[in-house]
Amino acid sequence: MQEEGVKVGYSTVKDYISQIKKRENIFIRIHTLPAEEAQVDFGYQYVKIDNLKSAILQANFYEPIYQELYKNFASHYGFHPLPCRIRRTNDKGKVESWIKYVKYNFFLERKFSGEKDLKERLFKWYTRANHRIHCTTRKVPQEVFEKEEKAKLISLPQEEFKLVKVGTRKVCHDCHIYIDYNYYSVPFEYVGKEVEIELSKNLLKVFYQGKEIALHSRLSDRGKFSTNNSHYPAYKRHSDTEYQENYQAKMAGIGNYTEQLFFLIIKEHPQDRK
Repeated sequence: MQEEGVKVGYSTVKDYISQIKKRENIFIRIHTLPAEEAQVDFGYQYVKIDNLKSAILQANFYEPIYQELYKNFASHYGFHPLPCRIRRTNDKGKVESWIKYVKYNFFLERKFSGEKDLKERLFKWYTRANHRIHCTTRKVPQEVFEKEEKAKLISLPQEEFKLVKVGTRKVCHDCHIYIDYNYYSVPFEYVGKEVEIELSKNLLKVFYQGKEIALHSRLSDRGKFSTNNSHYPAYKRHSDTEYQENYQAKMAGIGNYTEQLFFLIIKEHPQDRK
């Protein structure tokens, strides 16, 4: 602009650009059909969720990386988790509004003598709330549920979802992770990386960015190793015969008597060959 002979200060240009870029705090009200979508604040066919760590390992609106246990839970109960955009609370505005409604219309200035008292009073309160005319829809929530929503619900699976213990571990330089006083191997490509684990009663599953990379049977003792030799790089893998041949050559290099001692050990202590 200065080259064109326009005399204007930087602050003036900055103020003008800020007005062009200005965005109003406007959002579109969410409307969904019965059973089309549910919204969850922290963890039907689609369930909108926050990017909470118990569900989303890496937030990305288009290609999120799901926590394996949560993904299995969703598959078991037949719904599709759909994470919201980061810092876009209006993506699940319905549940946000309901949380505020319960917080300020039920919990505010109420005191409870215990869990039983809380449950009894909450039941009476939400029963009244569900039979009133909703200020936005102008419908009675309980009637809407009975006439429109109830028939859309899907049946629960015959078996409950089996919860497993989850966590993360860093892969050590010996290609193992340490869990409950035992050691389990992981492919060498993941040395130094943090992996996710799933522990059930009999199995250990290891994941990296949602991909299963190792599977082991649980060890019952302490200080034991569960090692899959294929997890080592090729130059580190040796068979028992290869080990024996290598040590025989080393003993022979020391002298004939040393090599004879080696053969005697192999003969007298075959269990120590490995």
